[in-house]
Amino acid sequence: MLGVSTGSFPRMRTVTVERTYLQLLAPGAERAAPKPLAGASIAEESPCSVETYRELYREVGRAYFWLDRLSWSDDVLATYLARPEVRIWILRDADGIGGYFELAMGTDRAVEVAYFGLVPSRHGRGLGRALLARAIDEGWEWGASRIWLHTCTLDGPAALPNYLARGFVPFKRETYVAVLPDA
Repeated sequence: MLGVSTGSFPRMRTVTVERTYLQLLAPGAERAAPKPLAGASIAEESPCSVETYRELYREVGRAYFWLDRLSWSDDVLATYLARPEVRIWILRDADGIGGYFELAMGTDRAVEVAYFGLVPSRHGRGLGRALLARAIDEGWEWGASRIWLHTCTLDGPAALPNYLARGFVPFKRETYVAVLPDA
């Protein structure tokens, strides 16, 4: 999964990562974002197929070392995606799938934006602002007690500024060491 085996272990490196947790506590706390560019749409994928989810997770997360769910079997992932407290929305445009967000409702009705992002070819076009605004809207419409997410220094440079610009407020920070495959 980390690369083609050459008879030795893949080269790994350690990095110190800062994770920031952010939240919105009430509807209306968010700041408006522009609508998606003409020709783009955001729709819930219900149910989201295992194949589509894997494609999104790999394409969006490749540059940011999203590895956690790559080890999930098809059965485990299908069971997870079928849970009523998990919902997936996909951004599509004339070039196909452009990004997604995943919402997960907790027992306290807090909605986590568990995964969020664009495929690399869609960066820099304003779609991330519109996609996040839609994630916020969907969270509140779902009855969220609050909406929260986390980002880290492995994420793209626009991630934290986008969250802050939409009105998210940091509530916790932590530092950890991650072991990552060499590029």
